[in-house]
Amino acid sequence: MFIAPQNTDLLLQEAEKETLYVNLIAQMNKDFNLANEAVDFPLSLSPNELKIQLHEKIYRLIQHKFAEYLNLLYIIDVSEEEIKKLDGSDLVVLAEEVAFLILKREWQKVWFRNKYR
Repeated sequence: MFIAPQNTDLLLQEAEKETLYVNLIAQMNKDFNLANEAVDFPLSLSPNELKIQLHEKIYRLIQHKFAEYLNLLYIIDVSEEEIKKLDGSDLVVLAEEVAFLILKREWQKVWFRNKYR
């Protein structure tokens, strides 16, 4: 049964433990490119660097390309209900929370694909 990790660090640790971290990066690259928000996270990227780069990318999208940001959330299939629960008063914190929701959804896709293939 899939149980979503409670924060970004735990999620990335679990992805590494399950040896699915590379798959997680590949899935993120795929979905970002589907949303026409080209990213190329190297498969060798450390979990901490991934967290930082994803946070920065989301922050820039929220500030400068909001329509593209919404499209990205739609393509990745991040829960609208979870997004609505977030407090948007601090953009830095918001970007961090959204980055976690993106990672959580991408991890769910990778985990299920690995478990049931």
